[in-house]
Amino acid sequence: MTFDDVKAIALRLPGVEASIRYDGSEVLKAGGSFMAGIATDESAEADTLVVRCEPDDRDLMLEDAPDTYYLTDFYAKYPLVLVRLSEVSEDALRDLLSVSRKMALDKARR
Repeated sequence: MTFDDVKAIALRLPGVEASIRYDGSEVLKAGGSFMAGIATDESAEADTLVVRCEPDDRDLMLEDAPDTYYLTDFYAKYPLVLVRLSEVSEDALRDLLSVSRKMALDKARR
């Protein structure tokens, strides 16, 4: 799985757009709010996707699939989860992006 694969799945969701961050990295947004992107902090492994995620859901994901999902101290303070693109299935990614989209839209409405 690559970020191009992630982008192709995400752009099929209503209201999702690709954008470029201030640091030049590509991200996905919904309603103008961050939804997903490649993790850019040095604490993250290479080819890691960062997506919005409710903290309670994140705890379950980290427990159930630690080979796929993880967290670093840098990202722990945000409602995000780190996803190893080499390990995530397309179905799981589709679900993650759908939840992340909803969270981004909720944030944009506030």
